[in-house]
Amino acid sequence: MSSPDVSPVGRRSPFGWGRRLAGVALAVGLTLGCAPVVAGPHPAQDPQPTPIDCPQSVGAGVTCLSVRDEAGAWLIIARPDDWNGHLIVHAHGGPRLGEPEQGDSLEDLDRFSAMVREGYAWIGSSYRRGGYGVRSAAEDVDRSRALYWSLYGRPERTLLHGQSWGGNVAAKTAELYGTDETGALTYDGVLLTNGVLNGGTRAYQFRADLRAVYQYICGNHPAATDPRYPVWQGLPAGARMTRAELRRRVVDCTGIGLSGRDRTAQQSRRKRELLAITGLEEDELIAHLNWATFTFQDLVQVRLGGRNPFDNSRTVYSGSSDDAALNAGVERFTADPEAVAMLAHDADLTGQIVAPTLTLHALHDPTVSYAAEAVYSGTVAAAGRSDLLVQVATDEDQHSKLEDASYLTVLAALEHWIGTGRRPDPAGFQRACRDRFSARACRFVPPR
Repeated sequence: MSSPDVSPVGRRSPFGWGRRLAGVALAVGLTLGCAPVVAGPHPAQDPQPTPIDCPQSVGAGVTCLSVRDEAGAWLIIARPDDWNGHLIVHAHGGPRLGEPEQGDSLEDLDRFSAMVREGYAWIGSSYRRGGYGVRSAAEDVDRSRALYWSLYGRPERTLLHGQSWGGNVAAKTAELYGTDETGALTYDGVLLTNGVLNGGTRAYQFRADLRAVYQYICGNHPAATDPRYPVWQGLPAGARMTRAELRRRVVDCTGIGLSGRDRTAQQSRRKRELLAITGLEEDELIAHLNWATFTFQDLVQVRLGGRNPFDNSRTVYSGSSDDAALNAGVERFTADPEAVAMLAHDADLTGQIVAPTLTLHALHDPTVSYAAEAVYSGTVAAAGRSDLLVQVATDEDQHSKLEDASYLTVLAALEHWIGTGRRPDPAGFQRACRDRFSARACRFVPPR
């Protein structure tokens, strides 16, 4: 399986789904600007949790608390009365671009409430600031673990869980903070679900390609009345476009979301061309353009000092009615090596895992391609740590929330691995799931 940034775009979406868009991945190491721990408004030096209402989904007999840590990140803690003695430290996805708020992690707790109903204690951090920054977020995640331990003592077992972009964050957390000063494990096991495991320099190139192709076909982002800027910037520094305005432009160009009767022939042609070149489904286009606009603006303008980490100088696009014209007319850009180095240092992974690590990924994830798993497998193999990695997949087509049966089956397998030292066989997950849950809820597929 080829990595999402270099495989051609086509049948599915450019985040790896057999796409025809090609990209570039350079990886050398500097540093992406990372706010120090002293950033943000500071709570008291000895923060004390405040009881709050739990999401109904966690069930009865659970105490939920909120606390702000020394760096300004908001934490949500859930502690079931029938606690099993184990803690899940959660790394959320995104990145969320707004300033952290007290209740941010309640959404994550609700999404993964099955873990609390299973008896786990749970802690999730908002991170100290919004926007991109994997190392910064990883530091925040590990600080949440340390705060829980300081408040309640070290649990019998501590598991690290990352979802989506949080999978990148959790994998980085495990690399940076996986052992203590004595060399003992900090996290007994790691669970990564639908994770961005191909690293920062590979994960976003296809969206830069999308911006270039979209602009070639539609010409309205930027529009003729906007200040001119290269599409890899997302938006110029200080620009205030809204998501509603971006949606309006996409609809104006392609008629996406309109009925066939209300869509013009020209809009239909543009939509057909754009989807054929990128491999995206119609209902995925606006979401990916949002990331390629607002997340890119934060990444480029705030985190990389205006430098360009993307490159399509040698990309050959295909799938249009006139590929020669497309490749001659599409906007071209060349990556700044310093920007690539900064992004690589911040968000690429080394594969130096130290604890049992299990990944779960939906085959038809519309946001983070299953192809990211092959990249991570290769990274871990190159580090000589494949014995600590097991990867499984389901045939689900969701990104942010999979079946509860999927999460609980992989959690049970990870716990058994930690407890016995026996590495689980991916071929056995569907059977293990069906032994406990309904056939409809169990979606594991044979190893690929």
